[in-house]
Amino acid sequence: MTILSIFFLVTALIYSSVGFGGGSTYLALLLLWGIPYTIFPIIALACNIIVVSGNSFNYIRAGNLNFKLLLPYLFGSIPFAFIGGSIQIEKELFEIILFFVLGIAGILLLINFKSYGNNSSSYKALPIYFSFLIGIILGFVSGIVGIGGGIFLGPILYLFRAANPKYITTAVSLFILINSIFGIIGQLTKDQSIVEIKEYFFLLLAVFIGGQLGNLLNLKLLSTKILALITSLLVIIVAIRMGFNIFIL
Repeated sequence: MTILSIFFLVTALIYSSVGFGGGSTYLALLLLWGIPYTIFPIIALACNIIVVSGNSFNYIRAGNLNFKLLLPYLFGSIPFAFIGGSIQIEKELFEIILFFVLGIAGILLLINFKSYGNNSSSYKALPIYFSFLIGIILGFVSGIVGIGGGIFLGPILYLFRAANPKYITTAVSLFILINSIFGIIGQLTKDQSIVEIKEYFFLLLAVFIGGQLGNLLNLKLLSTKILALITSLLVIIVAIRMGFNIFIL
């Protein structure tokens, strides 16, 4: 578990420097270490909250919050993040959902990683109804498997050039934070989650230390593009391994 804690610390340090939560990477690490699936979501969501809290505050203080961009996604995601988090599902179904979530997220990131951080001369917001629908889907999925949703929302906003990159980064960071909060509230309605989380407190501590170091030092160890590429490859590899175990073995 010491090695896993180190990986969590490094992950938090790197992701905190670019405004991501890292939920998909935490899930991949938990899966590789054979941690019980029932505790996956609450650990990953708690780590998201710890990592993006500082960045969200800094982005807002810098004046980069665009309510018009963010709110439609939040209105859709908040209730469904709670609903998704409160649902108790069997291991087999959870693994299938996680397989598709990681696979789709990895491919989406891989296709669009070059667009991260790019400036454009023109931006066009997505229709409100479409943003609301995206929020519903991401909120529900986030609550179930334990991601903040930024791994999906970021590529979508960059792909459609929905706003200036600084507004997208802020919106994604806050979306991850608020989504994770309501997802974890839903997860805490399950009695076993409250009991099991105590056994993995050291992972949360490692993430807290890594996140604080990243925010304090403002380390740009990796560019946003490179981090998106690494994340996409990692989750695709884990998804392939999951698919092999689910559908072949």
